Amino acid sequence: MKSRDPLISIVINCHNGEKFLQKSVNSILAQSYKNFEVIFWDNNSTDTSKKIIKNITDKRIRYFKSEKFKKLYECRNLAIQKAKGKYITFLDVDDWWIKDKLKKQVSFIKKNKNIKIIYSNFFIFNQKNKKKYLKTKKNLLSGMITKKIIDNYNIGILTTMIKKDIFNKFKFNPKYQIIGDFDFFIKLSLRYPFYAIQEPLAYYRDHTQNFSKKKSNLYIQELKIWIKSNKDFFSKRNINLTSVYFFIKKLQLKFFLTFIGGLAQK
Repeated sequence: MKSRDPLISIVINCHNGEKFLQKSVNSILAQSYKNFEVIFWDNNSTDTSKKIIKNITDKRIRYFKSEKFKKLYECRNLAIQKAKGKYITFLDVDDWWIKDKLKKQVSFIKKNKNIKIIYSNFFIFNQKNKKKYLKTKKNLLSGMITKKIIDNYNIGILTTMIKKDIFNKFKFNPKYQIIGDFDFFIKLSLRYPFYAIQEPLAYYRDHTQNFSKKKSNLYIQELKIWIKSNKDFFSKRNINLTSVYFFIKKLQLKFFLTFIGGLAQK
């Protein structure tokens, strides 16, 4: 480790993540960049998650557990409060990183001293057919990108690296259960420039085949609440939310067709 390498805090939020947890943590321990800590926030798991993480003998892993189950974005905020690093990163227990993820981002930041938020492309790994594909084949955007990412949102929290001092001003909204990342990054994009590394640095495990009707309805409901809460704010800044409305309509149609298809098979 070089003396000038900043400490990176890696936040892992876990609730009953025993199935994929080991692979996720192994991808962290295999990082070519070594100056990091892991804030492992166990959201009152009832499976073997605690046993798995406690069996990993690495002093960089710091374990915390909620006394009762909390919403994801409240847990993200609580975990961040424990972080000591100059930069914060996130990795959920079913996703994983390539080995140079941290190294490439820290190197990019060292060459661009004013960077506070950096992200990258990533692979989506389909759990059902075991195939991977790029999240986007288009160039990722850099700069003040609010209008563009509302139209085409391609920011995966598992790829981001964010300067710790940002969290003194901004927190995840704990009222959301699904769209908290989207809400958070849209708000940050209004204040700070984003910087992109075009290559994929992570793998997101796609569980959409298990995306229940209950969760899909909640997803749509939260997006509608988000639009209602922010409509006037964005209107004053000439930011059109039509694409979000259109996305909701597509989701509603998709889940309706899936439901009808299920009935037809019975």
